[in-house]
Amino acid sequence: MKNLKLILVAVVSLITIYFFFGGGLEKKAASDMNKIENQVAEDAVKEYEITKGGKDKMEIYVHAGLVAAAYLQAKDEINYKKWKEIESEDGKAAGIPAQ
Repeated sequence: MKNLKLILVAVVSLITIYFFFGGGLEKKAASDMNKIENQVAEDAVKEYEITKGGKDKMEIYVHAGLVAAAYLQAKDEINYKKWKEIESEDGKAAGIPAQ
């Protein structure tokens, strides 16, 4: 019984050491950050949809830019490009010349 406890403590200790010093903690932090960045982008899309229901074309344009920026922060190139196009279209509708 004493040997089993000793083996169990050794295994738990090795797992803990790997997690903190072997890169496990960094991987977990990166994964959590990626989830947060994606959630921020999804929230920005929801906010854009709310502004889309209004009549203020400048506000719609600004929110499209915020969505694009959120996807840039999340390093989501496909959605970033998509939202830059939407931002450009909304900018034209708001009277902003193409850039």
